[in-house]
Amino acid sequence: MATLIDEINRRRTFAIISHPDAGKTTLTEKLLLFGGAIHVAGAVKSNKIKKTATSDWMEIEKQRGISVATSVMGFNYGDYKINILDTPGHQDFAEDTYRTLTAVDSVIIVVDVAKGVEQQTRKLMEVCRMRNTPVIIFVNKLDREGRDPFEILDELEAELKISVRPLSWPINIGAKFKGVYNIYENSLDLFTPSKTQVTERVEIESVDDPRIDEAVGEKDAAKLREDLELIEGVYPEFDEKEYLAGKVAPVFFGSALNTFGVKELLDCFVKIAPAPRAVMAEEREVNPQEEPFSGFVFKIHANMDPNHRSCIAFVKVCSGKFERNANYKHVRSGKMMRFAAPTAFMAQKKSIVDEAYPGDIVGIPDTGNFKIGDTLSSGENLHYKGLPSFSPEMFKYIENTDPMKSKQLEKGIQQLMDEGVAQLFTNQFNGRKIIGTVGQLQFEVIQYRLLHEYGATVRWEPISLYKACWIESDDADALEAFKKRKHQFMAIDRDGRDVFLADSNYVLQMAQNDFPKIRFHFTSEF
Repeated sequence: MATLIDEINRRRTFAIISHPDAGKTTLTEKLLLFGGAIHVAGAVKSNKIKKTATSDWMEIEKQRGISVATSVMGFNYGDYKINILDTPGHQDFAEDTYRTLTAVDSVIIVVDVAKGVEQQTRKLMEVCRMRNTPVIIFVNKLDREGRDPFEILDELEAELKISVRPLSWPINIGAKFKGVYNIYENSLDLFTPSKTQVTERVEIESVDDPRIDEAVGEKDAAKLREDLELIEGVYPEFDEKEYLAGKVAPVFFGSALNTFGVKELLDCFVKIAPAPRAVMAEEREVNPQEEPFSGFVFKIHANMDPNHRSCIAFVKVCSGKFERNANYKHVRSGKMMRFAAPTAFMAQKKSIVDEAYPGDIVGIPDTGNFKIGDTLSSGENLHYKGLPSFSPEMFKYIENTDPMKSKQLEKGIQQLMDEGVAQLFTNQFNGRKIIGTVGQLQFEVIQYRLLHEYGATVRWEPISLYKACWIESDDADALEAFKKRKHQFMAIDRDGRDVFLADSNYVLQMAQNDFPKIRFHFTSEF
């Protein structure tokens, strides 16, 4: 019988992050292919295969070819149970990605060999560094012309502020790309451009094996040996402890579209990546091996199934074993709840699960009980932290264009806001509803989903605001005076907290100077 500890040790829960178009969704698909979770790789952009990528299932994603919502996919690979969280690369959805990073134990960053490190990747790396999350880098698109691999390694170190150590090395690049030498396993893989075949492996004894010369030609074999000697000279031996501490990032090279270099990445990943670790709650550190169950909601998704208008709360299991139909405490409300139909995900395909272990992500049908950051436990009052909402940077009034549909609109806004896609503020002066987001694209997604999922039509009206900040004070009179003086700029958020809508940086600084007793917050966690 597998014990709790065995189950924990075989779990690998990670997110794949990158800049848009670096090939993240393609890589996710190929990992699923090796896990036997899907059997045909739907080349996302090809018209011959009409299937779109498994992990992009929302209608708007299929139209745009970008991932908007984080999808969760679990599969078995050998003795391991792998949970992948595919995150949106588009920066308008950065907040969803930050939250997802709180639910994973390690990260794979995908970098395009031609473009190198882009701004979005830098930002996400900072979040990983804050939490000391171990990182593996996959340099993608080697079948296209790109930059010199040594140059890419230097850029990775400089831009991501982390030491790197190549564990595989390309033989040429672009049109002349011949394959990859696997430093970690000491083997050679030859490249054949094909989206369906997996590559052929040449059995070699060592880097001096004459079979390398036969396979790639003498000139390229000589250059490979020279490069490898340089790597051994410049980069220290790969140290697993350093990787687990988030100090060094192993680097792999390949082409996800051509399923090349992906298996090497996966084989090394399951061996070195961390199993679920202890998580800090506000009260104490929670160890995955503890018997009592605990977990937190890191994402809420409305309408996973458009026919049923259902919301699903994604719960990351942190400790113990989650069991279907067992009684668990919803810590914020103090209520006991039981879940008859918890689900596990394979992109859109869901199946009901009877049990789940630390590192797993469970979907729980939500009828409005959950908020992002909620904790479930076997009875202990725990609060997991680190799921902030950031102060939005773009604002618009939302106006109903069909008075007959105001109920649908109300419900739609409520469910979409529960997902944490955007934030809703109600202006106290004129009662109008304001939506705040991190990026322009959010407004289009909200409008589209309100129409297609709730049948509500809205229009946006401009409002010029600089920032929304949450305010509080220990001095009730000072707070009252502030609200009186700024009554045109006061709003409340969905939890009834006071929010000051500053229309310029200057106004915000003046307010901070004039009202020393008021505290201004730029994230919702305070």
